[in-house]
Amino acid sequence: MRPFLLVLLLATALLRGGESATVFAAASLTGVVSELATAYQARTGVRIVTSFAAASTLAKQIEGGAPADIFMSPDLRWMDYLAERKLIDGPTRVDLLGNALVVVAPAGKGFVLRMEKGFPAESAFTGRLAVGDPSNVPSGIYAKEAFINLGWWGWIEKRLAPTADVRAALRLVETGEVDCGVVYATDAKGSSKVAVLAAIPSEFHKPVRYPIAATPTAGPAARAFLTFLTGPEARPVYQRFGFEVLR
Repeated sequence: MRPFLLVLLLATALLRGGESATVFAAASLTGVVSELATAYQARTGVRIVTSFAAASTLAKQIEGGAPADIFMSPDLRWMDYLAERKLIDGPTRVDLLGNALVVVAPAGKGFVLRMEKGFPAESAFTGRLAVGDPSNVPSGIYAKEAFINLGWWGWIEKRLAPTADVRAALRLVETGEVDCGVVYATDAKGSSKVAVLAAIPSEFHKPVRYPIAATPTAGPAARAFLTFLTGPEARPVYQRFGFEVLR
């Protein structure tokens, strides 16, 4: 019997008991996880509840007792944070996806920006740059590391518009409230309201990795959904959204 058919049968049986799965996922996963959850729910009848926010916010909510079954983070830091507190089921943890960072501007309002040491980026734009809060939001942490390595942090720090998560940074760019912003490549791909100015070379920051894991309290229905999220059925959906699939 095919593995996914086994998952479907298990999930269908669990539905009769009224079970569901709750997924806490990073904001940058909103589109792809919502699509996968809708498809899985339609095919199995299992109710999938999703919550999207910055990984730091979600991790702290789980630490505070929020009833999450699955956690998906855009960096290793916040998954490690929960692992150190024994709030994930270690054997279920895998590095599932990869991504990249890009600088975007409102569509039709682009300018020349080269991600190179020595490029006069300070004079390339005069307004602010939106980015996830570098103190705790993964996209902002990656961006800060890149700007430090480019030698830009000294001036760009004063012109940041820090946001609660990467999607909030994207919205500021889409509405023209800032001159530009740093988002994931997948966020830019999904928006017709922004234009990519430049990709941030991966050598300037740690690799963008998305680990996923079940929590210790996750039941069979949630674990079946985790199998689906990390299995071959989900791979083409991740790729269509622009993610690199690592397994």
